[in-house]
Amino acid sequence: MVNDPIADMLIRLRNAAAVRHTQVLMPASKLRVAVAKTLKDEGFIEKLEVTKDKPQPQLRVWLRYDEKKRPVLTGVRRVSKPGRRVYVSKSEIPWVRHGLGIAIVSTTRGVMTGARAKRMGLGGEVLCYVW
Repeated sequence: MVNDPIADMLIRLRNAAAVRHTQVLMPASKLRVAVAKTLKDEGFIEKLEVTKDKPQPQLRVWLRYDEKKRPVLTGVRRVSKPGRRVYVSKSEIPWVRHGLGIAIVSTTRGVMTGARAKRMGLGGEVLCYVW
């Protein structure tokens, strides 16, 4: 049993990228799929697929690499944890690595990047930083 499924997902992605795996398989949930879609939209992962396995659907993520076979996803940091939630307003959404990374924020309108939430005038829970 995993107490923090988002941290588990991020660590699986980081570890797979470190050893140059092409894909990662993990249990699926609505929040994990939303975070994976955000990573896909930002170009950190190649594609994703949700299988219809029983009793638990699986999320399969294909990692993205550059032309020199280096992973695009080089680092992750979980910000809001089960023991300490971190909420920010639209003006407090942080820059990650001076604009080279993204903050993934859970808002009332869904999971999105910090830049998009700022443009939409939304705050929310900062889930993680990805660079």
